[in-house]
Amino acid sequence: MNQGKFQNKYRISSIRAQWWDYGWNGAYFITICTQDREHYFGKIQNNKMVLSEGGIIADILWHQIPIHHKNIELGDFVIMPNHIHGILIIDKQLNNIDVDNGNIVETGRVETGHALSLPQKPGSQRFQNIGKNTISSIVGSYKSAVTKHANRLGYPHQWQKLFYDNIIRNNNDYQKISDYIVSNPENWGKDKFKTEDKLKSK
Repeated sequence: MNQGKFQNKYRISSIRAQWWDYGWNGAYFITICTQDREHYFGKIQNNKMVLSEGGIIADILWHQIPIHHKNIELGDFVIMPNHIHGILIIDKQLNNIDVDNGNIVETGRVETGHALSLPQKPGSQRFQNIGKNTISSIVGSYKSAVTKHANRLGYPHQWQKLFYDNIIRNNNDYQKISDYIVSNPENWGKDKFKTEDKLKSK
């Protein structure tokens, strides 16, 4: 993503603000872990991630998110043995945005609908249409798609029920998070999500 485009366009005053609608334009740092931090996605070798079959599925489907959800851009992304990190950017065209008592109020929204709103033949879509283009609906449909295709092909996989999200507040935070994502494999030894590979013992 162009850093100049991000600067001042998506700036907000706080993370996890109660008044923030997670369908509004913004950049979001997403972390999704596997159930019990199992190493379903592969392993780190020589400070690089080597993807398993399940990891390949998770990688392919993440990069297909913009195909299935309109007005979504992808920032940096990495798959780790037991979690993923990525930046999702909602960039919908809006007629106007007003600020009322510190709250962002969108007026004259240009409704674009959902990428999967048109009828399709059974089995023709990889992502479920589970609602509006919000962070929860996008991540939920991604998780469902990964689970569905991993299970169909016989690869072990299960997500943790919840996921972590943070609104990226400014250009400096965006750059720090991007750097963190890119360098995650080489920092696996001190990663807070690091666990032993229990799959080896099964």
